Amino acid sequence: MTTLRLRPEDPADEEPVARVLAGAFARPDVAAPPEVRLVDELRHSDAWIPELAMVAEYGGEVVGYALLSRVRVRADDAAFPALALGPVAVAPHRQRIGHGTAVVQAALDAATELDEGLVVVLGAPTFYRRFGFTRADRMGLTSPWSGLGEPWQALVLPPSGTGEDPPPGEVVFPSPWSKV
Repeated sequence: MTTLRLRPEDPADEEPVARVLAGAFARPDVAAPPEVRLVDELRHSDAWIPELAMVAEYGGEVVGYALLSRVRVRADDAAFPALALGPVAVAPHRQRIGHGTAVVQAALDAATELDEGLVVVLGAPTFYRRFGFTRADRMGLTSPWSGLGEPWQALVLPPSGTGEDPPPGEVVFPSPWSKV
């Protein structure tokens, strides 16, 4: 019986991850989706946290990916670290069977192990709610995407999750994000 293996990305996974991203985000108007370049540029930036780039492997093939990278929240005169979730991708032939959920949960579990406190995401509320994400704007978190309403979401991770929202502020993304 073949099982899904969840693990941090290693250097040999760069090409398979690019294929998963290209397949999941394929559009007829672009040769390579911007998410492929985003991950490559994040790998070479200060936002990259190797332990938080998770792959899902099935039968020896990389079929899923979830990336958590460093962002900052500017609150008043201070800034504190947070994480951005994305991109999240599953190879088209392995979608809708739980691989996306599994790889996202693995990434969030790894972030919890590293004592990270806050994760933001722009994505489908019905998917991300299952992990505990709620509207980020209701926590006072803004970003270039906060005007989109419900898809702009945040999650306070345990054990830092005291039931209180983080201080309100602007989520500042590293420069590779400006190209998506």
